[in-house]
Amino acid sequence: MGEPGRKTEIGSGRQGDAEVRAARRPASRGLFRPVVIAVPYLWLVGLFLVPFLIVIKISLSQTAVAMPPYRPTFGDPSTWWSALQQLSFDNYLWIAGDELYFNAYVLSLAIAAASTLLTLLIAYPLAYGMSKAPPAWRTTLLMLVILPFWTSFLIRVYAWIAILKPEGLLNQLLMSIGVIHDPLVILNTPVAIFIGIVYSYLPFMTLPIYAGLDRMDHSLIEAAADLGSPPLKAFWTITFPLSLRGVVAGCFLVFIPAAGEFVIPDLLGGSRTLMIGKTVWLEFFTNRDWPVASAVAVVLVAILVVPIVIFQRQQARAG
Repeated sequence: MGEPGRKTEIGSGRQGDAEVRAARRPASRGLFRPVVIAVPYLWLVGLFLVPFLIVIKISLSQTAVAMPPYRPTFGDPSTWWSALQQLSFDNYLWIAGDELYFNAYVLSLAIAAASTLLTLLIAYPLAYGMSKAPPAWRTTLLMLVILPFWTSFLIRVYAWIAILKPEGLLNQLLMSIGVIHDPLVILNTPVAIFIGIVYSYLPFMTLPIYAGLDRMDHSLIEAAADLGSPPLKAFWTITFPLSLRGVVAGCFLVFIPAAGEFVIPDLLGGSRTLMIGKTVWLEFFTNRDWPVASAVAVVLVAILVVPIVIFQRQQARAG
């Protein structure tokens, strides 16, 4: 009869020791976790939210022959109310009424969507093969995927100019083996843009898909095979659904920057391909119309971010 009481006494003693240790714990340790959590949010506020609010403010301003070439600037706090009254949506109305911007948005989204699909078709088999490779080879394969990042992005795009131009390496190779007799016109076409985007953003699609496939429980595939499921059916019913989160993440990582891409369309697509990134650059640096350029950028962010946020909330609710 005395033994249970002894256990209770020992248990209460341990609980008391834990409370004493918690009381002696420095107060700084209790503040460590909130600080760690706050740092990423402060980083996002300082490097994304604040600049974006500045862009919105400029987009609601009017063009002026000054430096910077817009007004109001909100420099003097005493004139903030009068400056606030001068804000207008004329730039957004201008964009809505000009067919040039509409075509640039549509072309940018179409090229980004097609490039994302092509990147997925190449990246998924690559990531699948990496996940099936022997463990000793996986690190080497990952390094090969990441290796292009060790070279400047601009240099890699210029390298494709040397490959795709009429007298470039690709045409010389095809003509030397007798596949073609006249040089192919690839540079300054949408095909060159697709090649540049797929090559540049292929790692962004491959790595998330590989991460999803690597974490997958491969015993499920063995169980499906034991139950008589063909390999192709097991892939579509087990492997692909389990890797779908990686596919969605990779598509976002490719589609978003591809829609606002400027360097690749400008260098590989030529002047005939007017994507929204180049439109923003022309408004900023050629026309010096900062308010219109800012409005174009704000609309692009709304087109890309708002549907993604809605999709992620629906996925969270479904999960």
